[in-house]
Amino acid sequence: MASAEKVPMLAEGHRKLSDELRRLKVEERPAIVEAIEDARAHGDLSENAEYHAAKERQGQVEATIADLEDRLSRAMIIDPTTLSGDKVVFGATVTLLDEDEKKVRYQLVGQVEADAKDGRISYNSPLGRALIGRQKGDEVEVSTPSGDRYYEIKKIEFI
Repeated sequence: MASAEKVPMLAEGHRKLSDELRRLKVEERPAIVEAIEDARAHGDLSENAEYHAAKERQGQVEATIADLEDRLSRAMIIDPTTLSGDKVVFGATVTLLDEDEKKVRYQLVGQVEADAKDGRISYNSPLGRALIGRQKGDEVEVSTPSGDRYYEIKKIEFI
């Protein structure tokens, strides 16, 4: 069941979830209702694959809508530009030096916003959890499927 725990996210992530919820309610729901009505018009529902597929899709969409509404109702929107300090927190952008002396840069975001290719990792990811509460100069060790990785925190920004 749904918990009352707040879900931290950036304004951009909240907007994406809101847009997806709006799309499902405005576009998907009516299309599914129409598909169900069309399938009913074909007669016997017990052997009507179109009807059963539309009903299944309706269930999936309704579950997704409920999930999005739950997340949005528990959203705690965080603006990283209002944050400061010398410790890594949600929303911070962290520049790291990996064990090969290669610089990598990540922003700690909510789970729905995470996209490692764009330099956005979840605060719940192994690296995200290892970084939270750390300071510039700290070394962090992260266990990954390919083995342990080591990073040094070079810079913490709130942008």
